[in-house]
Amino acid sequence: MKFTVTGMTCAACSARVEKVTRQVAGVEKADVNLLAGTMVVDGPQEAVNAIIKAVTDAGYGAALKDEQNVPKAADTQQDAAEKQMKIRIIGSSIFLVILMYFTMGHMVGLPVPGWYHGPENALTAALLQFLLTLPAVILNRVYFTKGLKSLWHRSPNMDSLIAVGSGAALVYGVAALFVMSAAMGHGDWETVNRYRENLYFESSAMILTLITLGKFLETRAKGKTGDAIRSLMDLRPKTATVLRNGKEVTIPADQVRVGDTVIVRSGGRIPVDGTVLEGRAAVDQSALTGESVPVEKGPGDSVAAATINTEGYLCFRAEQVGEDTTLQQVIRMVEEAGGSKAPIARLADKIAGIFVPVVMGIAALTFAGWLIAGHSLEYALTAAISVLVISCPCALGLATPVAIMVGTGRGAKLGVLFKNGAALEHLHDVDTVVLDKTGTLTAGKPSVTDILPTDADKNELLTLAAALEKPSEHLFARAILAEAGDRELPAVAAFETLPGQGVTGVIGGKRYFGGNRRLMDDRGIAVPAYDTFKNQGKTPLYFADETGRYLGAIAAADILKPDSRAAVLALQKKKLQVVMLTGDNEDTARAIATAAGISEVIADVLPGDKLNAVKKLQAQGRKVVMVGDGINDAPALVTADVGIAIGAGTDIAMESADVVLMSGSLTGVSNAVGLSKATIRIIRQNLFWAFFYNCLGIPIAVSGLLSPMIGAAAMSVSSVFVVSNALRLRRYSAPVQPCMKKTSKEEIKMDTVIHVEGMMCPHCKAMVEKVCKAVPGTVDAVVDLQAKNVTVTGDASVDALKKAITDAGYEVVG
Repeated sequence: MKFTVTGMTCAACSARVEKVTRQVAGVEKADVNLLAGTMVVDGPQEAVNAIIKAVTDAGYGAALKDEQNVPKAADTQQDAAEKQMKIRIIGSSIFLVILMYFTMGHMVGLPVPGWYHGPENALTAALLQFLLTLPAVILNRVYFTKGLKSLWHRSPNMDSLIAVGSGAALVYGVAALFVMSAAMGHGDWETVNRYRENLYFESSAMILTLITLGKFLETRAKGKTGDAIRSLMDLRPKTATVLRNGKEVTIPADQVRVGDTVIVRSGGRIPVDGTVLEGRAAVDQSALTGESVPVEKGPGDSVAAATINTEGYLCFRAEQVGEDTTLQQVIRMVEEAGGSKAPIARLADKIAGIFVPVVMGIAALTFAGWLIAGHSLEYALTAAISVLVISCPCALGLATPVAIMVGTGRGAKLGVLFKNGAALEHLHDVDTVVLDKTGTLTAGKPSVTDILPTDADKNELLTLAAALEKPSEHLFARAILAEAGDRELPAVAAFETLPGQGVTGVIGGKRYFGGNRRLMDDRGIAVPAYDTFKNQGKTPLYFADETGRYLGAIAAADILKPDSRAAVLALQKKKLQVVMLTGDNEDTARAIATAAGISEVIADVLPGDKLNAVKKLQAQGRKVVMVGDGINDAPALVTADVGIAIGAGTDIAMESADVVLMSGSLTGVSNAVGLSKATIRIIRQNLFWAFFYNCLGIPIAVSGLLSPMIGAAAMSVSSVFVVSNALRLRRYSAPVQPCMKKTSKEEIKMDTVIHVEGMMCPHCKAMVEKVCKAVPGTVDAVVDLQAKNVTVTGDASVDALKKAITDAGYEVVG
């Protein structure tokens, strides 16, 4: 259950609210987020009223949180709070300046009216100071109402310190008025002179004004901590175009229903999650996944709300709408993570729970001590007020939550979703990263790595193989078809699947066979051994015709993702040990690990035994991060110190993981670790400052060397410093990944980058890639539409590539 709690001003307040809530029967856990003004409670639903009563009896307000339009309501409340504080500051400052003119102006040579000076005018001057102080007291009365209320409930907080400190100065000044009046009536001018110089009205007004100024700056700064969530909410499109009765209709995005057919044209923002029915487009997913390059989407691909169709046309079926979209899940996760507590915050909470009563005790002892030492009442009161004012625990309460909120928000911008503050903290001190192979290090599906023609040329072999495999549903068949691209394929007749061996079919009146070595042996066809393939984790498919003529082989493998090697290198540079955990055999595992730059491999592990492998590493004293796909790796993800799930754009509901990487890129692991280290560093700096400030300020105040006005200013500066320091995390940027060599092919002899003009859309991209791949010697060709270039890998002739591109209707410019 989540509650909204009002009236909290410092860490002492949050500690008090947590304490009274945990005392309610049935409540197992209660965590307050001081920054957001919320509380998450684990307990029975029937305890709601009891919880609200307990919090209310403690002097605060509580209500079940309404999840609808919460960010918008929070923005409205913050704007209203800032406006109110602005009025209080301006009004208080005007009267404070006039007050300071009369009390201190003569010290700097400013002219002061004659009726203000001299013992005979002492009562007039004192009354004037009192009247100028009253507006500041009235405008900032919230400190007195809340502070004294908390005292009444025996749970003093920051407001209590301010109320007692400022109130003591005010009461002393009022008492001095009566003493001076009585002394004047009896002609005791010595007493009049002593009190007229020590009225302390300006101290009371100055404390209230400076504290309010500090709170205003703090509120402004805290407002920026929620920028990440607000920017995510701003991504939601307001309208959507859907097909209704065969016509395109524009409706509010929140009225789109599951099953609707949605149209998004070039430049439009996708309103809901769904699956593409027709059309192709380059979709910018950077807002959700952190990927800077648009991703091509076509029929069967999933699209997510808030992503942008940069060019092309999409018609898709709505499948997740409203609160179920990927964007809403991300927003919800960021809110929950920002509102959670990291274990490091427990120390601050424990201290804050006893801090204010201890400070009030120190102030009382200071007052009594100076009086016993023979000093004047005024001196003792000044020292006691200084102790109260400088000890306000604002910085202590803000040290952790502001950093957690900013850190999790920044992570969302980078495509790294922390589910809670504990994950953000634990990740900073891990020393071992365990990587699942399939779908994590590798693409999760086979791709063609080698085309080895014997009695046919390369193009003929690939065309024949693709035609033969087209009717098949085997993963290797799909890999061959993907390699063949858009080329025209001959028709296949009498297609047949040969269980455990391969496929056969008739093409052009002749029967062909494609499959494993067993199929070739049964046909009496001798094939090369290709001994190196086993060590490289590759599987060859052999092709022959009915006459026994061996045509060649095509090898496929689950290859490394393009950035896996760079991601592993980035982790190793952070002094992390990288381990690959897989159910594959030792040879295949070693081949992939070597390509990725990993030396420690745990192979032949069943999915159910992965958690035991993680436990063994933990038994060695290692702090383990497990990175997997969040499905068959779930037990290991839960067992590890931190579980990281590799997302797939829309598949983010991985309950077993502590961290979700929205893109499928392993580079996110390094980014998550780096952000965790930066956040914990900021938290430690904040806690150090908060503790150091109080450890240094309280003794100085006790010694009588600190005035209440300077103490109030220092307290405000401390709070603003803590929040501003946390806001530095907004500038955290993912480290630049090192350049990497492509690993999708066995041999890459050359990377040729050709700049091409005239490419406008995914169709152009596909055409240029197709003609380049058809050039002899080309291993792969990848077009970057934004950079307007094509990167060709292999040893193809540059002149032949240029000619192929030009013949396709495009212009080679360099």
